[in-house]
Amino acid sequence: MLISVFGSSVFGVQASCITIEVNISSGIGYHLVGLPDNAIKESNYRIAAALSNIGYKLPGKKITINLAPPDIAAYTIIGELALDGCIRPIKGALPIAIQALNDGFKGFILPKENALEAAIVKDLKVYGVSHLNEVIDFFNQKKNLSPVVVDTRKEFQKQLKFPEFDFSDVKGQEGIKRCIEIAAAGGHKIILIGPPGAGKTMLAKRLPSILPPMYLQEALETTKIHSVMGSGK
Repeated sequence: MLISVFGSSVFGVQASCITIEVNISSGIGYHLVGLPDNAIKESNYRIAAALSNIGYKLPGKKITINLAPPDIAAYTIIGELALDGCIRPIKGALPIAIQALNDGFKGFILPKENALEAAIVKDLKVYGVSHLNEVIDFFNQKKNLSPVVVDTRKEFQKQLKFPEFDFSDVKGQEGIKRCIEIAAAGGHKIILIGPPGAGKTMLAKRLPSILPPMYLQEALETTKIHSVMGSGK
């Protein structure tokens, strides 16, 4: 019996979809092929423990799992699986969602903590889950999952009007503020040097609020960087 599911891997700020082919036949053994690294090779223990702790078990047969470039399918699935079946958040949800849409996937199932970030991508149904049981019940048609919906343009305009860090919050420090304003106006590079607590990070965080506003596509490209760093919102 051959079953295929689909995941993804992030390289830089770009994602590549991965086909996971699972074949069960007569015999005994658990084999991973397709040149997986050590972290992937060790995942079979985590999968077996998670399934056991939620009432399932691996069949006593020969199981071969192959990792390969993908074909077109309905869903891509990704998340870090805990031993109790909980699904933990990941890095790079946004570029993975963008690539899933480009590859023709219908939906994206991922940890609930990453769902809002991935839902920025239009025309892709994003489902946030917190436990492996939710995924199993979804595919067994025992439970419906509601897609997460985000009004991308509304959120984009909100950030333009109400930035998280505003340059007007800075009191004093007139000299460095003037340097930053000149750099922002002229498109110059600037480096901030000083002892801890001098205000370098505080000022750098507020620099974007005096720069010309990004276009939506530019904002998405920037958000991809935050996503792969694990700080996407």
